Amino acid sequence: MRIVYFTHSLSSCWNHGNAHFLRGVLRDLIARGHDVQVLEPEGAWSLQNLLADHGEAGLDAYRSAYPELSSRVMPKGFDVEAVCDGADLVIVHEWNDPALVAAMGQARRRGGRFTLLFHDTHHRAVSEPEAINAFDLSGYDGVLAFGEALAAVYRRWGWEGRVFVWHEAADIRLFHPPAEEKPRTGAVWIGNWGDGERTEELERFLFAPARDAGLPLEIYGVRYPAEALATLTRYGVAYRGWLPNARAPEIFARHRVTVHVPRRFYVDRLPGIPTIRVFEALACGIPLVSAPWSDVEGLFRSGRDFLFARNGAEMAHHLRAIDQDEGLRAELVANGLETIRARHTCAHRVDELLSIVGGLRGHEKEPVLEESAR
Repeated sequence: MRIVYFTHSLSSCWNHGNAHFLRGVLRDLIARGHDVQVLEPEGAWSLQNLLADHGEAGLDAYRSAYPELSSRVMPKGFDVEAVCDGADLVIVHEWNDPALVAAMGQARRRGGRFTLLFHDTHHRAVSEPEAINAFDLSGYDGVLAFGEALAAVYRRWGWEGRVFVWHEAADIRLFHPPAEEKPRTGAVWIGNWGDGERTEELERFLFAPARDAGLPLEIYGVRYPAEALATLTRYGVAYRGWLPNARAPEIFARHRVTVHVPRRFYVDRLPGIPTIRVFEALACGIPLVSAPWSDVEGLFRSGRDFLFARNGAEMAHHLRAIDQDEGLRAELVANGLETIRARHTCAHRVDELLSIVGGLRGHEKEPVLEESAR
């Protein structure tokens, strides 16, 4: 197939988590022989922030890890319809300009022979429904939603039978245990401060428990205001700044445990949707403890793939146990890897995508061209 994907940015993962998943999916599609083209807007906010903070060197990790990937920048006035001529599948991510989203729908209605999908990987459908409703999706064949709770929102909006659950997953070509184990110590958390969506939760389920468990804690991420940095200092946390996502495996490999602290919207309004960091961490073979969220879709085996902590005291207990019990660490690592490799790789998601497109186009899923890519 000839596939065109409109993203916010492929090269930059600066506060842009969709880039993680997109890179893995596109790489798998290319390995199977599909023709893939990626388009992104000129002046993309994520890329501009990355370059402002780190210059061109900030792109080195991405370029080294994904040599087969590239993207084309769309200047103002770019003919998006022309670039999709001859395409079989066009996917537009929700972090795009409404005018572009509408233009692709119009191109489809005017006789475009491609399947057109809208890809939603955010909580705006419940936190800012007016922003999503501003998109003209009338020309789209379907919606890819990264969780059942989000898909249910689209069904209420009239997309019954045309919205498909398409969870994020780990690119196991990159996210895997280290080839050679070296000494590990302490805890690590990779995540952005954000907009106050989990400030209280981070203190309750991460900073205080790590301190109470006697574990040194390192944090990587962006958008940490002065008050956040002061909080980290108060708890003795080592803040390391932005981390290219392609380097996350090497950071996980230095530590004994990591923590998942979901944003409030994914606990209260969109239950069952974990951050992609859960998939990536388990794929890297690091034990994980999670703050509360409801795994209503049964993506993981609670208590086996990772541990749940109902409160700060339980989180501290789990962190201490993992740090001190080599057998527990080994068991969690083995179970987490088993689930990821069986159900949650980017190759699995490509299989799902091709099945969805095949159903919409009225034929069966295309055959897999490269079994070794799984």
